[in-house]
This record gives sequence, C-alpha cells and structure tokens, in this order.
Amino acid sequence: MKRKLALAALLIFAPTAVDAACSVTATGVAFGTYVPSAASNSTGTVTVSCSATLGLLFNWTIALNAGVNSGGSFSNRRMASGNSYLSYQLYTDSGHTTVWGDGTSGTATVSGNCLISFLGIPCSGSATVYGQIPALQNPSPGAYTDTITVTVTY
Repeated sequence: MKRKLALAALLIFAPTAVDAACSVTATGVAFGTYVPSAASNSTGTVTVSCSATLGLLFNWTIALNAGVNSGGSFSNRRMASGNSYLSYQLYTDSGHTTVWGDGTSGTATVSGNCLISFLGIPCSGSATVYGQIPALQNPSPGAYTDTITVTVTY
C-alpha cells in the first residue's frame, strides 16, 4: 500500500510539459511636452495574456531592454530626435526607485501569475511602467522617441 501511495505522489508532482501560449501588448509611455524646470512623469501598461490546454497556475516575468538609443546601458536610457538626446528612465514603482530592466546591472523585472482554467479560457495580468524624464536637461526642439523591447518569459 505504501508503494502505491509513493508512486501516486511522484506522478502528481512530476514535471509535465504543457502547451501554453502568451501574448503581450503595451501602451506607450507618452511624456507630452517637456519643461526643463521640473521632472516629467508618465505611465504606460504592459499586459500579458496566456492560455493553455490544462488548468494550472501560470507564472510570467516581464523584462525590458535598455532601448535602441542607450548604447546597451540601462543607466543611459534616452530618447532621440535626430542627433539630439533626452535622458529618461523606466521604473517598476511610482516612487521611481527601481529601474525596470532585465534583472542585470541592478535592474529588476516584474513577475506575476494567473490561473488558467481547464477550458482554455485565457488569463491576463498587467503591470504599470513608470517613466520619468529628469529635470534640467536642455534638449533641442523636436519629437523624441525610443523603442523598448518587452520580453515575456513563461
């Protein structure tokens, strides 16, 4: 009897491959017109939607890259307008203390989970991106942009 229970316990806790799929959508962090005398703050949202063929608690992690104008450095995120740059940063918190990145170089990622039903009904979760342009920059007039790649691991 004990052998059957041990085998049953092993089967219950054995890792299983599950067909799952996740998609991600994001709203841009639009700062509007920059006034150099004060920091400019804005928010965006990253939403993860997942579905699977089996019911399970599904974990996901959202990472952001440093952006196309940063030279690969999270501490040097910047938007470009021609040859002019405007520094900014993306954070995981409204207090602007934790840089949102890929978990390296002192940055953090954002994780979450949701329960996917046996019927394959998708679940979703979202995270707020807190953006800030520091005060006292003197950029040339123009429309400044950057492109951030969002990576979802599940």
